[in-house]
Amino acid sequence: MSEHEMDPIAIATQTIEAFVEAVGSDAPTPGGGAASAVEAAIGCALVSMVANLTVGKKGFEDIGDRMREMATEAVAARADFLRLADADAHAFDGVMLAFKMPKETDADKTARSVAIQAGYEEAAQVPLEIARRSVDLMRLAEDATAAGNPQAASDGLSAATSLYASALCAIANVEINAAALKDPALRGPMLDEAASLRSRADGSLKGSQTAFQLRLSS
Repeated sequence: MSEHEMDPIAIATQTIEAFVEAVGSDAPTPGGGAASAVEAAIGCALVSMVANLTVGKKGFEDIGDRMREMATEAVAARADFLRLADADAHAFDGVMLAFKMPKETDADKTARSVAIQAGYEEAAQVPLEIARRSVDLMRLAEDATAAGNPQAASDGLSAATSLYASALCAIANVEINAAALKDPALRGPMLDEAASLRSRADGSLKGSQTAFQLRLSS
């Protein structure tokens, strides 16, 4: 392990400086996929912030339970995203190891090719899960922006934007790894789902932007 590589449980406990230094190094991981998961965790934290700034405030008594549930879901999702950051940082390990496999005989070459394809599939599946969860959590950001404390509406939109950026970064990582898959039965559904997730993310971000503008004018 090089000085820039991170162990499987490190990202959640790293300082911000250490993480961004690792991302910026010449090591292949952590990269865009892990960064997208961390970005999503930040988005979840911002959702929690809006919810916590709404609970107990005068005039918002009727949505207190709704905001508490939102905060609870966001906190759980934040932890999941940090675990996914670690998973993504190591998902590409299988590809790297496969490329180092022997290729002296036809049997070696076949085994190596199978291992490479399995590695790329795993490397695509992790960011695909990050994208799924990021897009799903955007609904909380939109709700936080539209219904939460209006003084924190910018934080709600920031949450939506963070989750949107996470989704697009994760999708890019899905696409580049799926492109290396030779089996169209594996590659096609991944790319189709990625396109659907991008469309959903676009729509949800517009919803949050509209909600923010309405809070400004109210």
